[in-house]
Amino acid sequence: MLKFLSLQNFRSYKKSSFEFKNSVIIIGPNTAGKSNLIESIFLISAGKSFRADKDAQMVRLGNEMGRVRAKTSQEELEVVVTVGEVAGVRAQYKRFFVNGVAKRRADFVGNLPAVLFSPQDLELIGGSPGKRREFLDNVLEQTDRDYRIAHLGFTKALKQRNALLELIKETRSAGSGQAGRNADKQLEYWDSLVIRNGSVVTQKREKFINALNEAEKSVFDFRIEYDKSEISKDRLEKYYDAERSSGVTLVGPQRDDVFIYFEKDKALKSFGSRGQQRLGVLQLKLIELNYIKEKLEEAPILLLDDIFSELDEEHINLILSIIGDQQTILTTTHEEFIPAKIKGKMELIELEISK
Repeated sequence: MLKFLSLQNFRSYKKSSFEFKNSVIIIGPNTAGKSNLIESIFLISAGKSFRADKDAQMVRLGNEMGRVRAKTSQEELEVVVTVGEVAGVRAQYKRFFVNGVAKRRADFVGNLPAVLFSPQDLELIGGSPGKRREFLDNVLEQTDRDYRIAHLGFTKALKQRNALLELIKETRSAGSGQAGRNADKQLEYWDSLVIRNGSVVTQKREKFINALNEAEKSVFDFRIEYDKSEISKDRLEKYYDAERSSGVTLVGPQRDDVFIYFEKDKALKSFGSRGQQRLGVLQLKLIELNYIKEKLEEAPILLLDDIFSELDEEHINLILSIIGDQQTILTTTHEEFIPAKIKGKMELIELEISK
């Protein structure tokens, strides 16, 4: 249960706080900050934004630090986003705290599990492969600490490896052979890290996708195919020349994708109507909710951001019917969209556009 939320210089909020006794309906016009509020809760849950390309975008314009603090049934959680110049270079970083003690993101995530459903989730079907990898990461990072550690280790090692590959590419063009040879030697260390951590990421993603395929699908039936890019010593050797010419790592989990099929072998992305794609996303989210609940033996918070803009009445009612099973935080522009029997069980928070 989320019980208290405090925002300081976060997006449109200069300084605001909210108390939660149960499930909540957040009502307000567009630009009143409803999605910003949902984003802050997701940040406390996942340690990252579902909207921002860069962390700096979460900090209120004109400020160098944004802070989100939350109290749950068990802990006090805090994320601080700092933006500024360090040694003349513009830098941004996040810090995580549990009960006032600094933590790594790997040890922060999972303290407040949450499932988010927003209009942007349609990109799971029609968007880039990165959106689908993000979905896998969000679920697995909340339910599996080993995955969090492996994914973080892989991401850091990949960044260093790509920097060295870019250096090799540049030195080849400039004819500076010695610098390129030195970078090549350093690659051996990062190769071992990306292989070790990347193999764990691939294995756990594959296991989760198998669970998705085996799960009951009462809303929309589909099959998921995992297009994995395995990483190993042999595969890195195979792409040796291509990587040094391109300056990036060409194999590994960062290039994974998943394909979603319905009616046997029809790709939902290409042949599904917009309505069918909505149902596919809804079914994925319902499975995600049950998967996290089963793995953690507790119900995650359900975050519903403006779902009324994308779903028809029948499927809105389906989502609303599961609200009583866990704490739910729902945003909408119109109070009349909420059935009376649901509204009577939830608190109301009304937001106004800041002047």
